[in-house]
Amino acid sequence: MNQIAPPKRPFVGTRPVRPDGVPKVTGAARYGADYTPPGALCGKVLRSPHAHARIRGIDTARARALPGVHAVVTGADLPDFPDVYSGIERLQKNSHHDVRNVMAKEKALYHGQAVAAVAAQDEATAKAALALIAVDYQPLPFVVTIDAAIAEDAPLVHETMFTRNVAPAPLRPSNISRRWSDSLGDVAAGFAVADEVVELNFDTVPVHQGYIEPHACVAECHADGTAHLWVSSQGHFQMRDLTALFTGLPASAIRTSPAEIGGGFGGKTKVYLEPVAMLLSQRAGLPVKMTMSRHEVFRATGPASDSKIRVKIGARRDGTLTAAEIELYYNSGAFPSAPFINGCLCAFAHYAIPNQRGTGYDVVSNRAMTAAYRAPGSTQSCFATESVLDVLAGRIDMDPIDLRLKNAIRAGDAQLGDRTMSHDGFAETLRALKAHPKYRQPLGPNRGRGIAAGFWHNGAGHSGATCFVNADGVVTVASSSPDIGGSRAAMAMMAADTFGVPYDQIRSEIHDTASVPYGDVTGGSRVTFATGKAIVAACTSVIAQLKTRAAQIWQVDAEAVDWRDGAAHPSSSNVGRFEPLTLRELAEGASASGGHFGASHGETMTGHAPGLSAMFCDVEVDPETGAVKILDFVTCQDAGRAVHPAYVEGQMQGAVAQGIGWALNEGYVYGPDGVLQNAGWLDYRMPVASDLPMIDTVIVEVANPHHPFGVKGVAEAGMVSALGCVANAVSNATGRRMTSLPLNPETVLRALDERGPET
Repeated sequence: MNQIAPPKRPFVGTRPVRPDGVPKVTGAARYGADYTPPGALCGKVLRSPHAHARIRGIDTARARALPGVHAVVTGADLPDFPDVYSGIERLQKNSHHDVRNVMAKEKALYHGQAVAAVAAQDEATAKAALALIAVDYQPLPFVVTIDAAIAEDAPLVHETMFTRNVAPAPLRPSNISRRWSDSLGDVAAGFAVADEVVELNFDTVPVHQGYIEPHACVAECHADGTAHLWVSSQGHFQMRDLTALFTGLPASAIRTSPAEIGGGFGGKTKVYLEPVAMLLSQRAGLPVKMTMSRHEVFRATGPASDSKIRVKIGARRDGTLTAAEIELYYNSGAFPSAPFINGCLCAFAHYAIPNQRGTGYDVVSNRAMTAAYRAPGSTQSCFATESVLDVLAGRIDMDPIDLRLKNAIRAGDAQLGDRTMSHDGFAETLRALKAHPKYRQPLGPNRGRGIAAGFWHNGAGHSGATCFVNADGVVTVASSSPDIGGSRAAMAMMAADTFGVPYDQIRSEIHDTASVPYGDVTGGSRVTFATGKAIVAACTSVIAQLKTRAAQIWQVDAEAVDWRDGAAHPSSSNVGRFEPLTLRELAEGASASGGHFGASHGETMTGHAPGLSAMFCDVEVDPETGAVKILDFVTCQDAGRAVHPAYVEGQMQGAVAQGIGWALNEGYVYGPDGVLQNAGWLDYRMPVASDLPMIDTVIVEVANPHHPFGVKGVAEAGMVSALGCVANAVSNATGRRMTSLPLNPETVLRALDERGPET
């Protein structure tokens, strides 16, 4: 990559107005449900009323005969795939399962699973058609919780599922899909030399990601065999590829356009409606629009896994951690998909512990297939780890931040999963947290302070970008990554500093799959890092073109031209006395001097750095009601480099807000019939503004040398710490160790009434 001289007015690190701000505040921004092509039909899904049932037959004749109905599809209309797994172990995929999550085939495996769909002239006709579809169900016994699923006599979700990665291979099927285990050092010996050993069991419930916009899409098949798909998702390239796979269309035939997205947090990385809408459009010959209701979102899309976790950690009296062990079970819902390996890998990843072991199990049940939620898998296991560390700190009478700081991982330290820590920054984060003035505030009666830290891998993946210079000198940069957290502004800022031009001379856009190189999903805290690198690479290629053009105009070698402050300059006085050629001057004369400027770049990026966070909060617990009030919250995170500090702060605060909800109130509630009881915002208790304190943020910047601007990524690590932070604060306020989430008044009162003080 050519070295670009830093501009006189850098924009990275400042807080400009976001490019998409005006359309969003005026209501002009178009989300998934805002696209309605002429003649579009209304698509609706028939969903299973049973938690588990064999489908003996589906009669759609009456629905097809209803006037105004243009198409009907069932699971039989989707292709089938071998029951095999592919991809790296941590992220294995199985199309045999994924296609059945789009629409049931042999069995309905959870209440709300899609079993048929219709496309009709309007919503009323579509609903009437659904009522005319006759499904012959044979209800079956079901399991919803981990305990029920792993019981010896549990009903089987899949009769042919045998636990993988165990030796000897099991002779009987079970609801445990897979086991994973890894270790470092000698765990038994590590515990033997510990002065204190703490072992506790924890459990969490499934929770929703909390995005406000329901899933929506529009599919339009054309007579020439091509198609157009409008999606509101975290990855329009992935939606295209999965829709192609599940409909038989070539991926190259489907142009997929990204709509604005009203939240995702990992929950909009799976395909649900898109293949169904495309099949209906194929059969109807007209566009089909589909939008989920709020109840459908809750019942039929993936929550975060509930969990059962055992953590054991040993320490010497001076605070040195000698050994750590975690065993966890994550619920994946109807198909194997739980991020249980992430749970093992992240539990101790921010500490230098010489002896470690992690063992995890992926458990299936009769619930909607789990989906990612902000650092998927890490949040649950770090809640358990950080709680045990809090107990250890009390046992050895050591400040809880000092305990973490003494054992903070550093670059080069070994981690589970045959990994080595690649970057520093955690110790700096802990020191910044301890230096915060609120950490020294005294606490009154019924109040407690909790400290926790967390780790997330962060991601890199493939990103694509295009850069071209308009005739007026304004630069357009376009990326393959849907903008969820302000990436358009970040891309524009990095492009502005790369070119050395003002921020308002950059237009930042997200383009469709036919207009920009391939990009992986927006997730894994990867976009500012990976897509930023793609943007800088594309801009750098254009700058090389500009320098070559200036050299041609001056009739000198290209190596004799430098680019700085938005203009081409002679590299030295020996080259000649030429006035600088600005970006605008070169653009205005492009047609006459050899053509316009533009370049694309796509690459699987490397050099990403993990995310590390630390935080503390103060709470007050009402001993009469069990109600928890959060008084103060301070969160600290290493961003590498905060490209747009306001967005970084927003990501940190948003992660904490979601973590508070998960810790105190949120959770799916299932009835004895296996039906979700709180499938809507009225009954699913997400925090609102009055539930939250002011969340103070502290940004630490330990630059990543493998990114042009030092970026590491910040979106997910902040939530990893939040559950343990709140739980530790409540535990310290009540004197009872809180091991089950959520910590609603009922849970807290039960702990106060039934357990003695923590020793």
